[in-house]
Amino acid sequence: MVQLTETAIGKVNEILSSQEPKPAGLRISVVGGGCSGFSYSMAFENSPGMLDKTYAFGELKVFVDQASLLYLEGAEVDYVESIEGSGFKFNNPNVKSTCGCGSSFSA
Repeated sequence: MVQLTETAIGKVNEILSSQEPKPAGLRISVVGGGCSGFSYSMAFENSPGMLDKTYAFGELKVFVDQASLLYLEGAEVDYVESIEGSGFKFNNPNVKSTCGCGSSFSA
């Protein structure tokens, strides 16, 4: 199961509420690319795919496709703000290594 922290849920809902028309939910996926082989992707979606797993966090719906679930099982998404910047951070127990830039991984 994919988890979102309360901070991440709040930030996604804040961004979602400014969208017009309002999307149905957030898609989290793993895509090929990056210097270590895989990267995370987050995008708003108008409807889930036929084989998507849908998670509900209050009013927020999160869609994850079957292939991405293999890499995201047990992962937690957080939103962090620090002096270096702010953004969504993935804490994924399936990651074997990451690259120097911190935006891609291998599993």
